[in-house]
Amino acid sequence: MGVLGFYIVWAIIIIIALMVLLYFVPIGLWFQSQITGVPISLLQLIFMRWRKVPPSIIVNTLIISKKAGLDLKRDDLEAHYLAGGNVIAVVKALVSAEKANLGLTFKVATAIDLAGRDILEAVHMSVTPKVIDTPAVSAVAKDGIQLIARARVTVRASIENLVGGAGEETVLARVGEGIVSSIGSSLSHKQVLENPDSISKVVLSRGLDSGTAFEILSIDIADVDVGKNIGAVLQENQAEADLKVAEAKAEERRAMAVALEQEMKALAQQKRAMVIEAEAEIPKAMSQAFREGNLGIMDYYNMKNIMADTSMRDSIANPTTAATIKKKK
Repeated sequence: MGVLGFYIVWAIIIIIALMVLLYFVPIGLWFQSQITGVPISLLQLIFMRWRKVPPSIIVNTLIISKKAGLDLKRDDLEAHYLAGGNVIAVVKALVSAEKANLGLTFKVATAIDLAGRDILEAVHMSVTPKVIDTPAVSAVAKDGIQLIARARVTVRASIENLVGGAGEETVLARVGEGIVSSIGSSLSHKQVLENPDSISKVVLSRGLDSGTAFEILSIDIADVDVGKNIGAVLQENQAEADLKVAEAKAEERRAMAVALEQEMKALAQQKRAMVIEAEAEIPKAMSQAFREGNLGIMDYYNMKNIMADTSMRDSIANPTTAATIKKKK
């Protein structure tokens, strides 16, 4: 390696050393802070680098706050950065709040930022209210007619309630609940269609923004559509249900009647079988009586004559039976 190569190597080493030196000793930021009137030493900038705090963020935010007339401390900004906060957003929010006379303090701003809310957007919403469109809310008036309403809610961020206060979802849910309650208490859907601002008055009077991070300024009913006749549908469904119940009960009674009829038929068949069985024993008993001498021939003929007389009397008493006997003759 010649002399030229030796100088090149030394030049590279010197450049790298200067880059490392300028990284840990940000002379440019120190000079910038001095000419803008921000009291910060070069040693403090070096310590920031060692504490893993970007000196550029701290210096730039101090310059912004100084020009805006805010008295912020370097240690407070570093502590907020190390806590995981967005230092730039907090300072910009403080500047905007100062211009709008909102009375936002550094402590409150950092608390809102660490709570996970966009502090800059919150300040903008405090100055310029935001309009939120609610989804379609379905409700049924007392006459059974369904109404579908859409509202536009104008809200303003409440700085003092941003920490721990509910968000937009809660506001929309409460507004939807208020719309449903207001329409449901109306005697007729025509009243709502004729005077939709009555819904807004009822909903606003309930203080739905309590416990939220917003202040509701106005609720405007953007659209109201007529839906189904829920009352008629419910009556129709009830009639169908009653019809099915009646049919089920009728079928149950018919099944019970058929079962009773079958039971009576079975009982009658059982009695007929018992009679037939008893009649089948008569010849055996008569034969036994003949053998034992308890029944004579004359007794038998007398019994047959009595049976014939009885049959003749029955036929005379029953004309249908008599006509049948004549046909047979």
